Amino acid sequence: MEEELTYALITPYSLLKSRTGGILGRLLSLSNLEVIGATMFAPGDEFVEKYCETIGEQEGKSSWKEVMINYINSSLRKGNKFGITNRAVLLFFKGHNAIKKLKDDVIGPISSFQGHTIRGSFGDYIERSDGTVEYFEPAVLTAADHNSNKKQLKLFTDYLTNDGGILENIVSFSEGAKPETTLVILKPFEKQSPLPGNIIDMFSRTGLFIVGIKLLSMSIAQAEEFYGPLVGIFEEKLKPKPEKIAAQLREGLKSIFSFEIPDVTINEHATQLTEQLKGINAKHEFNKIVHYMTGLDVAKATEAEKKNPGTARCLALLYRGPNAINEIRNILGPTDSKKGEPGKVRRIYGEDIMKNAAHASDSVENAERERKIIGLWKSESVKELKTLIEDYLSNK
Repeated sequence: MEEELTYALITPYSLLKSRTGGILGRLLSLSNLEVIGATMFAPGDEFVEKYCETIGEQEGKSSWKEVMINYINSSLRKGNKFGITNRAVLLFFKGHNAIKKLKDDVIGPISSFQGHTIRGSFGDYIERSDGTVEYFEPAVLTAADHNSNKKQLKLFTDYLTNDGGILENIVSFSEGAKPETTLVILKPFEKQSPLPGNIIDMFSRTGLFIVGIKLLSMSIAQAEEFYGPLVGIFEEKLKPKPEKIAAQLREGLKSIFSFEIPDVTINEHATQLTEQLKGINAKHEFNKIVHYMTGLDVAKATEAEKKNPGTARCLALLYRGPNAINEIRNILGPTDSKKGEPGKVRRIYGEDIMKNAAHASDSVENAERERKIIGLWKSESVKELKTLIEDYLSNK
């Protein structure tokens, strides 16, 4: 059976109410589909009008299509009824029978009250006694059938460049506020894991706005540049202690010589070894991080292969708001998961210093440097997604 490509659009109202993490956790864990791309999307009026046309042409009851069209017109435009930014999270999924699985098994019908579906848990549908709809919030939008899926995917390729990508400038703040944008990378997660959604849900406590998102398969070259500053830190922080090396030397030399080696000789060589080995040790620990973040063995990769996307999947996000750097790092907790206070992300989801659930930038300057490395600076990620969709549609 041929694999299908489809999408899920988490609505602006869902983002406003901090339901993003819960919805994303369901989307990732329940469908048995592979998420292959993510971006922010703020629909322009032209996109909204053409998207509504595809709704009118799709399969289904005319009354339900009317409800959906009314919702899209009133809630997805920049000038919407809630008076909020029309930021939405757009995700793309691939797999066998993906359209039906996502629509029926995970997202659910528009009038669902069953909590096992996304709309049952995060959406609302209130119908008056005369059959008219009083209130409707679908939580997530997706394609209803194969024909509309194809048309809507085509629409995204047409408007991703203008309406999608990084949305730092559409969120307004009170006068005098000094917003920052920080980068968060949710470290490698397995297929059908709700972990990214759970962590995003915890970050919602900060009140910061998600203004960028990207599914990331970091290459070795990217990881080496990204974590490059750690080598110098590791050389001093992880430098072997001379007294420990001296003790090992003393013990080992006993089996070779029948006389006591003078302490001054052992200590002198231990000090030399400490300096000689600190760089090797630092590089060894550094390569372990690169391997973890990419899924690729640095030692076995050629220079050309180091530029290829890795096999490990991460999720990169941009959060924006006053004091964003410190707000995120406070929720995250210290680098060593075991030293964090109860309730911190790394204390709950981390394993050790390396596998500690997430990375967060420690300054605005580093956030900019890191974003440029992973392609979450301007429009790079949107171009990648556009190519991905166009390649799929060209083969249909």
